[in-house]
Formats: sequence, structure tokens, C-alpha cells
Amino acid sequence: MIRVLLPQHLRTLASVDDEITLDVRGGVTQRAVLDALERRYPVLQGTIRDHGTLKRRPFIRYFACERDLSHESPDAALPEQVAKGEEPFLVVGAIAGG
Repeated sequence: MIRVLLPQHLRTLASVDDEITLDVRGGVTQRAVLDALERRYPVLQGTIRDHGTLKRRPFIRYFACERDLSHESPDAALPEQVAKGEEPFLVVGAIAGG
């Protein structure tokens, strides 16, 4: 099972309180995880990725194992710790300023 953490506004939209667990068959990639997430929670379609292109929305970032995966290929394998369910895949709303 893949663990996914969403920002509060997306958890509210999906009506979930905490971490989401997803069963992802085959290779564990960003695309596979996000496809499974949108299948399970159709209300999230278009909020994380663009409807047409399926590219990451500008103010959304992906992290896992303390690494920013936002600019990696959506078909690249996620870290083994994520695939094993030891670490979550984080979808984070980008924050400007400092």
C-alpha cells in the first residue's frame, strides 16, 4: 500500500481526515500513484494535475524521502521506501515568500 499525504484543502475536498493509502499495481511512479488517487477520489481530478495534459499544477510540489520530486519524470520509479509503504508520497501546496 502506498501512503499519500495531501494538503489540508485537498483533504477537505476529498473528505478525508488523514493519510490516504492506495493500492498501486505494477510500477510505483508519480503517474501510477496520481492515477490511483484520482480514480479513488474523482473530485481531485484537475486539482493536482491539469485535466488535458496531466502535468503538475504550477503551485503543487511532490516530495518523498525528503526529496523534491516535482521535476522528475512522472514515469520514473518512486523511492523504494515509498513503494514499500515505509515513507509517504507528499503532495504539497507551494508557498511563496520566506
